[in-house]
Amino acid sequence: MTLRVLVADDQDLVRTGLTMILEAQDGIEVVAAVGDGREAVETARRIRPDVCLLDIRMPDLDGIEATRLLAGPGVEDPLAVVIITTFDLDEYVHGALKAGARGFLLKDAGPELLVQAINAAASGDALIAPSVTARLLENFADASSSSRPAQPIDPLTDREEQVVLTVARGLTNVEIAAELHISLSTVKSHLASLMSKLGARNRVEIAMWAYETHRVPR
Repeated sequence: MTLRVLVADDQDLVRTGLTMILEAQDGIEVVAAVGDGREAVETARRIRPDVCLLDIRMPDLDGIEATRLLAGPGVEDPLAVVIITTFDLDEYVHGALKAGARGFLLKDAGPELLVQAINAAASGDALIAPSVTARLLENFADASSSSRPAQPIDPLTDREEQVVLTVARGLTNVEIAAELHISLSTVKSHLASLMSKLGARNRVEIAMWAYETHRVPR
């Protein structure tokens, strides 16, 4: 199966470079390359790519707002969005993830991590650049410590608590299965249960919740 990807970046060289990197990969096709957020939203809604790769800083409509329009709460049929940017700023990362992005990468992440993020987003998973994951989530927990974190609808099982911690560390489903000595299907079942109990849309929000509730050691 070939993944259809839309690339949006206001810099011609960056947009061309990302397109070349992705087109060189087996199983990925860039079906559109646009230069601003509004065009990205309009094009994505029209052609329904498997993944939208969006820059944060774009004219007319930034990547966070574009993400919200394509994948945010209330979007009936959300698209998979990965944010890629040169700006390693916590407010950008958190804003993008809260808007519904399934991934966040810096532009110096390299082709391998970029492809991993694209594939993860397409499969309903999520990937954040390891260099920002822990710091982002910890800082967010500090910033929101004055508000009481949402409690799960039903108590988490011991195994679900273990899965929460692995998700917060940025492990993939395969890595979680190996570490906890369970099957991949069992990992997916636990994640589905966690999303239901926590009201989370994806594993990124599960990780955020882990930091908000101070389950991750400081």
